[in-house]
Amino acid sequence: QVHLVESGGGLVQAGGSLRLACAASGTIFDVNAMGWYRQVTGKNREMVAHIHSGGTTKYADSVMGRFTISRDKAKNMVYLQMDSLKPEDTALYYCYADIRPSIERAWGDYWGQGTQVTVSS
Repeated sequence: QVHLVESGGGLVQAGGSLRLACAASGTIFDVNAMGWYRQVTGKNREMVAHIHSGGTTKYADSVMGRFTISRDKAKNMVYLQMDSLKPEDTALYYCYADIRPSIERAWGDYWGQGTQVTVSS
């Protein structure tokens, strides 16, 4: 079993900062990409930031220059530093990871339960 657990969400005023963290645990043989998506009720889930095992990052245009993704490969953790937050950043933020649980099993995408980020104006 593989589990992803997010933390760090909350309520913040516009212009403030939050740092999300996600820990992958369980039976893990290897981890490739990790990242963050977000979803607002009634809308599709959208990619926020993505980091490959080699360190290459990708960001949504809407968060470029304000959010920074990083990871600790030894701990199977990924972080999202969110600065200059805007009310439109309000969403449920999900962590995901491309994980191979064991050498006998195939790679798969695993998701956390989500952490709420609310930015007040």
